[in-house]
Amino acid sequence: MTGRRTLGRQFGWLWAAFAVSSYGTGLGFGAFSVLAILVLHSGPTQVAVLAASGRAVGSLIAVPLGPWVEFRRKRPVMIAMDLTRFAALLSIPVAYALGGLTFAQLLLVSITVAAANIAFNAASGAYLKSLIPPEDLLVANARFESTTWTSTMLGPPLGGAAMGLLGPVTTVVADATSYLLSALGIRAIGGTEPHPDHSSAPRLRAGDLLDGWRYILAHPTLRPLLLNAMTVNGLIMASEPLLAVLLLGRLGFAPWQFALALAASSGAGGFVGSRLARPLSARFGQHRVLLTSGTLRACWPIGLAFVGPGVPGMLLVAALQLGMVTCIGVFNPLLATARLTQTAPDRVARTLTAWSISTSAAIALTTAAWGWVAAATTPRTAIALAGVLLLASPLLLPRRDRTSHTTDPGKDPSPSSTLSA
Repeated sequence: MTGRRTLGRQFGWLWAAFAVSSYGTGLGFGAFSVLAILVLHSGPTQVAVLAASGRAVGSLIAVPLGPWVEFRRKRPVMIAMDLTRFAALLSIPVAYALGGLTFAQLLLVSITVAAANIAFNAASGAYLKSLIPPEDLLVANARFESTTWTSTMLGPPLGGAAMGLLGPVTTVVADATSYLLSALGIRAIGGTEPHPDHSSAPRLRAGDLLDGWRYILAHPTLRPLLLNAMTVNGLIMASEPLLAVLLLGRLGFAPWQFALALAASSGAGGFVGSRLARPLSARFGQHRVLLTSGTLRACWPIGLAFVGPGVPGMLLVAALQLGMVTCIGVFNPLLATARLTQTAPDRVARTLTAWSISTSAAIALTTAAWGWVAAATTPRTAIALAGVLLLASPLLLPRRDRTSHTTDPGKDPSPSSTLSA
């Protein structure tokens, strides 16, 4: 257990590709909203539509991508999705330079990138499972998680400074370039990847689109994990805009105070938590740490309902965010590892696609519902309600450790799921 665990050259290239695209995404965080407001002079309704539609419509488009990805070699799919995101994002600075940037183009690019994200994540999860042995999956996922939180902490402030100094499309160019570099890194992995076995089915059928959900719902571990993820992610993300309204509007926080309280503490907590996931699991067991961190991450948000003005309020927000995100940083790599180890090798892409679509839909629907609750009551009341419901979310976590069981939940939940590429 001592020293840094080496996962090999191929994983090194995969991690490097992930890191460069993560930092590109961090730099480009919020760039579409800035372009919509400052360049296209869009109102709040249009900005909200832009933020929500990419996730919602992109998820809908991604429904057939799970079965499509499953029966193809994963590295070419990952490279194709990187190049798709590169081309889509690069169209924005080109249109801006030619004076032809429109809101419709921003919306189309947002949808394209969201759908490509889901396909890439499904392919990369399946590829990771085939690349390294099961006992190293937690190490790999913890490294991905720490990279995500580091880019979340450093990327947005650097991106904001870059937009202020070099113009509003600067970070979009950086984000696009990061996907091109990611594609080159994935290509540099090298080696041979066997083509997945084809079944006897002549073509993809409509019923096959639901394979991922059928598999999850029939699985005794994946089902509660997904329900928990949908509930927790939805309630936490739904509270974020309401917290901004409360802090920036009702309590008079300055924007820099708001950013400092959330971004810095979140990035630091996520990084620390991801570094703790493996040693804690080695000492106490993965399932026990999964349950504990999954429970603790739900206990902090209720405190946001009691935030007051001034420095004490800012410190309380920072402390609550630090505690919550540290627990999330521990939980997420354990969740990603359990998801891969509990999923049969020939179901990974479909399962991950269904998972991404479900959580995205839950976030979109819960955010809309909590906006209505805040309008009918107050933002503080809506935040408190989300916090109370989060306290019950650990009941959805799987109580038994089934890691020693087979990854197939018994009878094939989808007898007609065999596909042809």
